[in-house]
Amino acid sequence: MKCPYCGSTETEVVETRDSEDLETIRRRRACLKCEKRFTTYERVENVNLVVIKKDGRREQFNRDKLKNGIIRSCEKTKISLDQIERIVSEIERELRSESGVEVGSNKIGQMVSTRLKKLDKVAYIRFSSVFKRFVDVEDFEKEVKRLIK
Repeated sequence: MKCPYCGSTETEVVETRDSEDLETIRRRRACLKCEKRFTTYERVENVNLVVIKKDGRREQFNRDKLKNGIIRSCEKTKISLDQIERIVSEIERELRSESGVEVGSNKIGQMVSTRLKKLDKVAYIRFSSVFKRFVDVEDFEKEVKRLIK
């Protein structure tokens, strides 16, 4: 770390603290040359996730878009906003923990479907109707029969 006062690269960490939001680390440093102190902050750089759409287009992962899609599926159900936020956070964390930076929209849809199926069948059917592109009533009927079995 370079001293902002004299430019020396000979510095040492005197104190380390987590920030209040636990997203950054605050480090107090001392320059060994001029003996002045300064503060630095470290934060994890998030990798940009790219979603590969069904038609082959690529777009940047958008947490809000995912959340809004789930909210629409969960309207007038017992699923709370906290539960939806938890689902979105779990999925984002799981996607970021994997090695690649590209993920298929199909995989994200499966992840949402699996979680909604456990929480509320109506929300699951609503989400599936968009995710699986139901065309007619027969598609709904097939999915409901699979759900009942």
